[in-house]
Order: sequence, then structure tokens, then C-alpha cells
Amino acid sequence: MKPIVRRALDLLLTVLIAYTIVLLIVRSLGSHFIFFPNTPSRLDGDWHPHTLPVRDLQLTADDGTKLHAWWIPNNDARWTFLAFHGNAANIANRVPTYEFLRSLPANIFALEYRGYGHSEGSPSESGIYRDADAAYKYLVGDLAVHPKSIISFGQSLGTVVAADLASRREVGAVVLEAPFPSASVMARKFFWFLPGVDLLVHGQLNTVARLKQVTEPVLIVHCTQDPVIPFELGLTTFAAANQPKQFLAIDGYCHEESSLVAPNQYRPALQQFLNALPH
Repeated sequence: MKPIVRRALDLLLTVLIAYTIVLLIVRSLGSHFIFFPNTPSRLDGDWHPHTLPVRDLQLTADDGTKLHAWWIPNNDARWTFLAFHGNAANIANRVPTYEFLRSLPANIFALEYRGYGHSEGSPSESGIYRDADAAYKYLVGDLAVHPKSIISFGQSLGTVVAADLASRREVGAVVLEAPFPSASVMARKFFWFLPGVDLLVHGQLNTVARLKQVTEPVLIVHCTQDPVIPFELGLTTFAAANQPKQFLAIDGYCHEESSLVAPNQYRPALQQFLNALPH
């Protein structure tokens, strides 16, 4: 073999080995690339909002992890939103969203995943699904909320949690704000310069797969200029959902802020969706 060919093969082998090491490092740090409980700060936010009758709850997941949640009742409510927040921070950072939902009128049960806010433990995909189960059981068992009056509501990361819960538990409907098809799709979108990186998260956080198992009505809300999860990924997710389903496009630059950016568009659309549900 000619020296120049041998050197080229050695260089190629070195690059392949180095790239494989990079992928293995990414794989080992997987949860750190998915969950951001300490961004910008784990306990930032208003923990005692004067605009909401917040009741702090402590519940326990089936693996013993202690979780924190808010129960925000409304005496005129017909529906209860079981709310799964997006990535980063905690429920105290979502007070305006809960104000909007409560005004429909509705009750809100806002869960904090393990490792977020005041909840114990460290986040993982299987863990946040367990947390959702614990919230559902508390809502139905301890608070005596009828399953068919529960709206599984998720924002961003919380959309896969909401879809997963609805695929396994009885609920009245599903509302997803800024959903994404799967972790693999997101990896290909944002880490296009790392070929094969999507294989490291294959099958993870697969909203599309969960939605295909959901038979309740689905409403998907997405901002046309979403800086985090592109609008087209919301459309892809919507395409996978079963009928009956609706899509609400919010014209503007926002991610989890649809209810703040366009309340006059969002509120009547959401109320119409809820009014069409079986009583």
C-alpha cells in the first residue's frame, strides 16, 4: 500500500474513532442535553402569586420520589387542566399561563417534575412519566376529580408528558402548546452537524407515537415564529394525531406564551374546543 494511501486511511480511522468518542460522550450526558431544571434558576418565580388561590401539594411517585404541585381551584369550573410545564425553571414561572386557564373557568393542577422546583430527585424520561401518573392518581383519588373532566395539558417538553398520560389514562381531552414529534427529530434539526446523533435518542420523547394511541379530542397550539420548536414541527405532530383534532396557529413570535401574545384569539378557540367535548 502506498504511503499516501496509508496515511489517508490512518487519518480517516482517527477521525472515525474521535467522532465515535464524541457520540459516546453525548450519549452518557444525554439527560443533561434534554432536561434543564436549573435554567435560569431552579427556584426562580413567584411562589405566592396574589392573583391565584394556590394550594401547595406534596405527592409521591410510585418509586418513592417526593413531588411538589399546585392545586388552583375555581368554584365555577367544569374542567380541570392537569398541566405539564415546559423545560427549564418551574411552575412558579408559569403563573400567567395558569391565570389564563383558570379564567376559562377551570381548575388547574400544576405538576413539578422530579428535579424541578421543589420536587426531589433527578429528571429522566421514565421518571417524568411516573410523575404524571402520580399527579393523575392524586387528582382522581384525593381530589375526587372525574377523569373525563381532566384536560391533559402540556407545553413544549410537557407535550410528550401530556400525550403519554392520555395514551394510558382516561381523560376528557388533550391540549398541546408547541409540541415536537420526537427527540430524534429535534436532534436532527438542531444538531445537523453531528451525523448519527439522532440515533442516540431514537425512540425517546416520542410525542407522535403517543398521540397515535390517543382517541380523545386533541387541540394543538403553535406560534408561527416559535424560536425554540419550529412551527413546522407542530404541524408534523398534528398530522400524527387521530381525529377529532384541531390546530390553532398563533401569528407571532412566542413559544410557551401563546396565551399572553394572543389571548383574544386563543381564549375563544379553547372555549369552543371545550364546549364541544362530551359533558
